[in-house]
This record gives sequence, C-alpha cells and structure tokens, in this order.
Amino acid sequence: MDRQYIWHPFTPFDSWLSSQYDILSITRAQGAYLYDQQGRAYLDGNSSIWTNIHGHQCVEINRAIIRQLGKVAHSSFLGLTNELAPLLAKNLVTQANRGDKNAFSKVIFSDDGSTAIEAAVKVVFQSHQLGKRAQRKKFICLGGGYHGDTVGAMSVGQSSLFHGAYGALLFPSTSVQSPYCYRCPYNRAKSQEADARLYRKCKWECIGDLKKKLRSVSGQLAGVVMEPLVQGAAGMIMHPEGYLSQAADLTRKQGGWLILDEVMTGFYRTGQLFAHFHEDVRPDALALAKGLTGGYLPLATTLVTEELVAPFYGGVERTFYHGHSYSGNQLGCAAALANLKLLDKPSFSVNLQKRIAEMSDLSSRFWEHPFVGDVRQCGLILGVELVRDRRTKEPFPWQDRIGWQVCEAARKFGLLTRPSGNVLILMPRLNVTCRELRSMIEALEAALYDVFPNENKNMKPDK
Repeated sequence: MDRQYIWHPFTPFDSWLSSQYDILSITRAQGAYLYDQQGRAYLDGNSSIWTNIHGHQCVEINRAIIRQLGKVAHSSFLGLTNELAPLLAKNLVTQANRGDKNAFSKVIFSDDGSTAIEAAVKVVFQSHQLGKRAQRKKFICLGGGYHGDTVGAMSVGQSSLFHGAYGALLFPSTSVQSPYCYRCPYNRAKSQEADARLYRKCKWECIGDLKKKLRSVSGQLAGVVMEPLVQGAAGMIMHPEGYLSQAADLTRKQGGWLILDEVMTGFYRTGQLFAHFHEDVRPDALALAKGLTGGYLPLATTLVTEELVAPFYGGVERTFYHGHSYSGNQLGCAAALANLKLLDKPSFSVNLQKRIAEMSDLSSRFWEHPFVGDVRQCGLILGVELVRDRRTKEPFPWQDRIGWQVCEAARKFGLLTRPSGNVLILMPRLNVTCRELRSMIEALEAALYDVFPNENKNMKPDK
C-alpha cells in the first residue's frame, strides 16, 4: 500500500519502488531505539530527522500530552487564545533574551521550520515597508543554505539540489560564500587529520565576500538569513569561531535585520540552548521548530524584536496577514513546555557536556578510513565527509549516492540515520548514554567498511 499510494519526501522513485529495497515500517519506539514490523531494534542515529531530544516515550512529555488531551486538543488561535500558548511564548522570550528586556517581544506560532522562516521573512519585509523604508527589499543568505521548501523559504535558500527546479517561482536573493573551511578555495592549509576549522589558513575571505555583497545593496538591505554555526542540509557545514558575530555586526552596520534559522541548531544541539549564544549574538528574528516539542508534534515559533513589531501597531492597514490553522495548538504547546522543563534541570547540561566530549573522542576513529576527508563536530552534531581522494578532496559524484549506500548498510549493524549527500550524519538524542553513543559510532564505521571493504580492519560493532 505504501508503494502504491504514498509519495515520500526527498526520495527517488526508482529506489523506493524497487522490489530489492527493504522498506522498514516503524511500529514502536523506546528511548534511543526504533523497532520495525519484525521487532528488530535500531538505534535512532539522527533523532528522527533532528527532532527528538529526550528519546522516545519520554514519560514527562507523554504525561503532559495526555493531560491536555483530557481538556482540549485544538481550538482556533484567530481572535482567541488558550491556557498554554502564552506560557510557552513567555518562556521562550525570557530564555532567548537572557535578561535583555529590549530584545525579543513577540512570538508568532506556526507548524514547522519552513513556516517559521516564512513568517520571519514576511515580518522583516513588511516591517520595513510600514516603517517608511520601502526601498529595503533585498535579502542576503549563505551559499548552500537550506531553510525549507515553501516558496519564501526556498527564496532565501541557495540549494541548487533542492530548489533548482523552482527558480522561476522564487523572489531573488543574493548569496555569499559559505564559511566552509574544508572546501574553501582560500584556505591555504594542507589537509590534516582534524577538523578543517582548527587548522585553516585564510584571511576571512568569506567575511570579505559578505562585506562586498552588503555594500552592493547598501540602503536596500532588508535582512540577512543564515543558520548559525551549522548549515544542516548543506552537509553539516560548521562555521569557524567568530564568523557569526562578524556577520551580525556587518548586517547591523548596513541597517539590515538578522534572521537566524535555529530550526535544527536550537535546544542544546550545539551545547547551548541556542547556537547564537556561543558568540553572544542577538538576532532580530529567530526561527525555532524541530526540537521545540522534544520531537513529538509539529510546532514552530518565530521570535521577533520590538523594533520589528513597532511599525505594525495601529489600524487595520498595519495588520500582519499571516497565520496557520494549527497556530498555538494546545497539544504542541503542552509537549514544548514539558520539554523546556526537562532542559532546565541542572543535571541535563552537565551530562550533555560529557556526551559531547565522548563523541569527540569516539569519532576520531573515522580518520582511519582512507575515504574520509573531514570529521567535524558541533555539540552532539557529527558530520563525516566522504571523498574519493583525501589528498585532492575530490568528492564522489552525488549521483552515486555514496552517503546513502553507507547509511543503508548501517541498518545491518542496528543503526538508522540519513546522510546529506556524501556527508554521514550522527545526531543522537541529547540524553544519549555512553554505550548507545559508542554503538552508533561503531555501527556507522562498520557500515563504511562494508561499502568500502578493508581486509586489515576487523570490525566488531556492538549489536
């Protein structure tokens, strides 16, 4: 029935419809494990597409949803409110502001990352128009950036793979060089068996490109859109320390507003509640989703500053005509509040830092494989980039789907994860145990040697 009736996201028909492809149906889950229709267990190596925070069947989140089900599952947010949405909005604003009362002031509710970015782009654009800055219509974004698949989100993305077919539908935006140290043409350092950000030799040419593009739209800049620290779908591109803070300063000097997409990086994925905390940056709009509900329900928010909101005060002509049927959904808000309560526990952050250090130690073993070009980590996000030639950094042709082949092989070793092109990704739940983390690393390594055999390597991963 699945093959007959369903069109799966980001999935080519030829492989999915092939009788040789073993479709897994997930029937239940517990902690770090997913179970298929045969009862086989798999470690959830990418937190169910970067959403799950505390593991499956989290008791506290389950209870919160069940309690809310006994009251009301959903009611309209148009002209009405409910008991939970204001509590969640206040919690998010308070934590994101970190004591700065002049920062975020309002929260827009939506459904997912794309809609959160869509709202941010529209608010920034309309705020300029209402504020008598009608000439400010230009958006700048990072090369390779991905912010979702709605038309506005695609317009401020720069992924030719995901968005190339829809160019005629999109409004124009200006891209700048991504701070991708491993593949930066200006990085003069010779390749080492270490994260390329740590041994790079450059003159911040990526910042120079941003300066140049900002000057080219001087007086017309509406905003700069980026994922802070880590560009997820682009291949877990991890930015060098200092890039975000410099980009934020340059944006403000040009009178533009900074939109940060923390759909993936938010809620401690990078080691802090929000990725922009690492460089003490204050965005003007902040998009959140994925981990907001702990990985349970579709809910998203866009936090905006009072400076953006101010032009909307007044008559009906200043209304922000934007919304969603499930805005402020009570079940989603209940899950999100339970999630944030768990994140506030002092023991959570301590244990997280231990796991981050363990992942760093364990992942060093990937350097032993000759087709590994770069191993990069931010928090509990790991990217292992595969190359045909480590010396020249020649990539495998994307049509060969090498990353996909390795992740498919990982199933045999009890791991489910999904690559981004030739980049293998591990992003476990944040309360992952040391044993689970070790098993994930070993399973992914075993899969790598399964696709690229090496007779001198004796792999015996934990099952």
